[in-house]
Formats: sequence, C-alpha cells, structure tokens
Amino acid sequence: MQAADSYTHHSSTPTAPGPYILGVDEAGRGPVLGPLVYGVAYCPVAWKDDLEQLGFADSKTLTPEKRTELLDVLNADPVNLGWSVRVISPQAISRGMLKVPPINLNKQSQDATIQLIRDVLQRGIHLTDVYVDALGNTSSYEAYLSSLFQGINFTVTTKADSKFKIVGAASVAAKVTRDTCLEGWCFEELDGMDQDESTLKGFARDFGSGYPSDPKTKEWIEQSLEKTFGYPSVARFSWTTVKVVLEKSAHAIKWNNEGQDSLVMAFSSGQGRDKDRSLVTRDLCLRSVGTL
Repeated sequence: MQAADSYTHHSSTPTAPGPYILGVDEAGRGPVLGPLVYGVAYCPVAWKDDLEQLGFADSKTLTPEKRTELLDVLNADPVNLGWSVRVISPQAISRGMLKVPPINLNKQSQDATIQLIRDVLQRGIHLTDVYVDALGNTSSYEAYLSSLFQGINFTVTTKADSKFKIVGAASVAAKVTRDTCLEGWCFEELDGMDQDESTLKGFARDFGSGYPSDPKTKEWIEQSLEKTFGYPSVARFSWTTVKVVLEKSAHAIKWNNEGQDSLVMAFSSGQGRDKDRSLVTRDLCLRSVGTL
C-alpha cells in the first residue's frame, strides 16, 4: 500500500436471489501506525442459517491463521457471499483531523460506512437489514443511517461482531486487510532509491500491532524519528503519541511570513478621519454606499 492512497476493494457480486443482510465493522481505529479499514460482508437472508455454521466471530478473538482461513471462506462461495473494504490511509486520517475545521475520526468512519453501503446497493444488491458495530452514540447514528437509506432496517450496537455472524465476517475482512497492508507496507519516501530500506533509519518494518501500548510500536516510534522530517507516512501525525514525540525531540520550526505584516497593515483600520477605512480602500478612493 502506498501511504497516500485510500482505496476501496470489492469481491465479486453474489448472484443468489435476495433480499440480503449486511454487516459493518472496522479494524485500526486506535493504532498510531497504518490505515483504518472498514469492512462489509453480505449474504441472502435465506442463507443466514448456513452463515451461522462457518465460524465467523469478532476478529480480535481469532488467531491470524484463523482469520486468513475465514477470509478464504468468504471467497469460497461467491454465489452467496460478498464483501468489500474501504482502506483509509494514515495520511488521509491525519489530513482530515488536522485541517480547519477538522474532520474527526468518527466522521471519516461514517463516510467510509456510507460509501460501502452505497457501493453495495449500486451493485444491484437488495438490502433489508444492516448491522453496524457501535460508533459513538448508537441511537443517533442508527437514526442517521436510517434517514439516509430509507427502507433498510439498521441495528447499531456495541459488540455487533460478537452478536451477528455477518458483522463477524466483516470484521475478518477488515482485520486481514489491515494486517496485510502493514506487512507489505510500501514506503513512498524510498521511491527511486536502491538502498536497502532495513538499513535506513525510520524504515524498519518491525511495527508491532501499531497500537501505542504495544512495546514494539513504542520502540519503533522512539527509534524511527528523523528530527527534521519526523516519520514516514505510515505514522498518523494527528495522533497525540506522535505529536508529543515531535514536540519533545524534533527540531523546532519557525515559519517565515515574509510580507504578511504589510498585508495585515493594508487591510487594518485607519486612524482619525480614516477610522474604519483600511489603507487599500483609502488608496483606491473607495467609500461605503451608506455615505453617498
């Protein structure tokens, strides 16, 4: 995965007759490293009993090997099972959270969820019930989604990946995708360079899980800081974990605003008889229509 790229991936579209149920879950909201991935999985209502027998559950309770096995299960029955993921890059997360006004992670998560549901509907899938793992205020979020997709019953609840197998399937798709992104991370900063990335400071791949509490992640953050440029784009610069290290250990930067002072002065209010008129309006002989 290139750091700046957010993207969506879809499986083949199931061909079994509907209506369908769909589950939504995510992987990677908390980590300071790597992407946030939202996943959906869907199957016919009539196939729900079959789904119950496949072993899907909250991906955090499964081993990496079991998750990979279950993703193969998701791909094994393209007639009845479909899935999609939306991968939000670390740069996109940080760009949204640091802009003015900010787009917080909840809003970015909602946008990803809505996009995935719309994509499935546009593929001709008739959805009657959608189950979403909790995001913020569950009742208001449930009402919001219901207003956007009228005619679909939404259930937004905590631990949905444990309560509904279709959400467990979405959880597996999201988690395996995120893990694969981190394991195969492509450092865009090294494009065109022949040097072995493992010998360069900041480009070791031993990230750990990416969570701030993970000892391997902590070690990577401590050892990978480049005091002028910070970190590679795998890091979320909007995370407090990174901000604290940058403020404490990176070189301080002073931004030069050449010409800024004169620009401010030109549009500031005048004095005396020219009160409430900036230098620009006075020099151009501009007056308010109220004085004419």
